[in-house]
Amino acid sequence: MPAPRILLVDDHAMFRSGLGMVISAAMPDTKIIEAGSINEASSLPPDQIDLVLLDIKLNGLSGMEGIAQLKRKWPLTPVLMLSSLDEPQITRQALERGAAGFVSKAETAEKIIEAIVRVLGGHFAELSPADSHPAERRLTPRQCDVLDLLHQGLSNKLIARQLALSNNTVRRHVQDILEFFQVVSRAEAVVAARQQGLIG
Repeated sequence: MPAPRILLVDDHAMFRSGLGMVISAAMPDTKIIEAGSINEASSLPPDQIDLVLLDIKLNGLSGMEGIAQLKRKWPLTPVLMLSSLDEPQITRQALERGAAGFVSKAETAEKIIEAIVRVLGGHFAELSPADSHPAERRLTPRQCDVLDLLHQGLSNKLIARQLALSNNTVRRHVQDILEFFQVVSRAEAVVAARQQGLIG
């Protein structure tokens, strides 16, 4: 089997570099091509790519929105989604849009490599009905921290200071919380969380 060519699309250079080293250590002959955005990936030469590792949250066009664009460029290439979120509805949406699989960035290096090897081997993820069951949806511990501070009426800037996070990270957590509750405002998210017993 020829050495695989993997396109890694993530807007965090340090994460790209770190994951690239992990892949190279586990699969020494692998050729890693990096891109920081969907547009950058789309402007690459149309060489053979065996697998696209795509971050779901990107600046500009998101990974979720970019799946179709990358599939048009490399129609036979599987796309494995990477995300710090591990929510069934996100997984389902990614698979519905054509992703071959989904792996959380919170997984161990061994689990991420295992997912890469499986997809390269043609073993794509299958969505089971249980994945879409609402009872399985949950916020991450950090999102719960942000939600609690939203409930206290803190601004993004104050939340960032309280949790020692960047403003951009807090903004993403807030957006993910709104998506989780399927609401459009912070106040609605707090009301929904109270109704579900997540906050007092």
